Amino acid sequence: MTWTFTTDLTAYLAAAGPAAAAQPVSNTLLLTVTDGLRRRGAGAYGEGTPVFGWWTGADRTVAGGLLCTPPHPMVLGVVPVEAVRALGSALGGEPLLAVIRGFNARRPDAEALAEAWGRPTRIAEELRLYRLAGLVAPDPAPAGRPRTATAADLPLLLEWITAFNKEAGVRGAASEAALRDRISYGGALLWEHEGEPVSLAGFSRPIGSASRVGPVYTPPALRGRGYAAGATHAASAAAYAAGASEVLLFTDLANPTSNGVYQRLGYTPVEDRAEVVPV
Repeated sequence: MTWTFTTDLTAYLAAAGPAAAAQPVSNTLLLTVTDGLRRRGAGAYGEGTPVFGWWTGADRTVAGGLLCTPPHPMVLGVVPVEAVRALGSALGGEPLLAVIRGFNARRPDAEALAEAWGRPTRIAEELRLYRLAGLVAPDPAPAGRPRTATAADLPLLLEWITAFNKEAGVRGAASEAALRDRISYGGALLWEHEGEPVSLAGFSRPIGSASRVGPVYTPPALRGRGYAAGATHAASAAAYAAGASEVLLFTDLANPTSNGVYQRLGYTPVEDRAEVVPV
């Protein structure tokens, strides 16, 4: 039983891709990030060199993986308990893991890694993964209607994603390349009222059976009018139309308003994750 670490995306996908794809809901972050790297190159999420890893069990079967795209935290997918323990030991000695400045993992795994890391840590964010059990229209319906964003909307999307990242504490700048890619498959929807965009919701390309809604953003002056619910409903329906059978999203547990909105739209909790960073 062992971890294997590499900077070779092709090797990672060959070894760990099937294990990640076998559990597309819990492994949604692994799947969407590797898809972005494959499409847009190693610098898709930052200037640092991405690092990948996979766990091989006693039966010589790969049972899960991880990745890190600096400066973002390491993302740990679904792995056995013994793999978490072994990863905790590797954090202090594996040279390729020296770039790690935090990790995003399922809550029990995050707690175990934080203890094994051997340094003071704090929970930077608590996240809940939801899956759509059955799409429900917003009630009351917000004023306006959705439309698919086009290349002409790119300056607005860059402005709003930059604002979203700052508000959410997301590392790195808004990526024009990522937004152009999203526009290319219809993955950004704007909610308009009286001809003006008032909210944004996106969704990822369906990978296997799953697509993830996000980001969702409404400028502060326009909040409280249901626009985000309308945009999220439209993006969820569009993800289904694009071929997804599982539509997912993450929420910040510190934001009860958004958690309530998404549950009223038909989303149900799957699992909690935590982002752990050094103090």
